[in-house]
Amino acid sequence: MGTEEHIVRDLMYGNDAFSQWLGIEILSVEPGSVKLKMRITEKMTNGFKIAHGGIAFSLADSALAFAANTHGIQALTIETTTSFIKPLHEGTTVIASAREIQLSGKFGRYLIEIFNQEGQLSAVFYGTVFRTGKPWIKSKDQ
Repeated sequence: MGTEEHIVRDLMYGNDAFSQWLGIEILSVEPGSVKLKMRITEKMTNGFKIAHGGIAFSLADSALAFAANTHGIQALTIETTTSFIKPLHEGTTVIASAREIQLSGKFGRYLIEIFNQEGQLSAVFYGTVFRTGKPWIKSKDQ
């Protein structure tokens, strides 16, 4: 059996139809951090032929969810902010890198950076989560 963050990752991704639909691939997972990869498709573009802002937001939101839940406690997003820096184009492979910047009993704060395939920063996303106190993996006593 794998480490707790890998078990939680598998539980979450197995039930995450949206991340699967986007074609998100989990590259790495550690306590408080995750790296995701996704390819921008034509159906993700807007009238300007660049990725719709909701696509970058969705990738970052998925990275936030995976990173925030690696500690084994169910966490839910309560606030986010996003800055779009460089456009993403069809065919581009993007990487979302999430890292924990603050963790307390009930709240966590995360920084997610999205990079294009040239390694250029394309978007920055900050997210705050509420930690519910409910474990992902129930002990035998529960």
